Amino acid sequence: MSDSLRCRAPAVPVQLIDDDKVRVIRWEFEPGAETGFHRHGWLYVVVPMMDGTLLIEYPDGTTSTSELKAGVAYHRIAGAEHNVINSGTAPLHFVETEVKAFPG
Repeated sequence: MSDSLRCRAPAVPVQLIDDDKVRVIRWEFEPGAETGFHRHGWLYVVVPMMDGTLLIEYPDGTTSTSELKAGVAYHRIAGAEHNVINSGTAPLHFVETEVKAFPG
């Protein structure tokens, strides 16, 4: 079975805040767990809680890896579409904040 068709355990989203301005979720990934394909409707910021490696799958079948460092944030624009997989051998958690509205 190809990697894209393999059944993986789901990552666990823990909702921390969801209001009219932001959505904040702590994502908990066991090794090999995935989010499933999804599309971000808003700009988002990710803050890893530990070091780890993510495998990112894109709708066109391509992949990339991302090395995460605890406390080192990154952001992506709205429209990002992907499946995120913990490709490391240890659990991995990060906090994702989606910005729904900007003040002003």
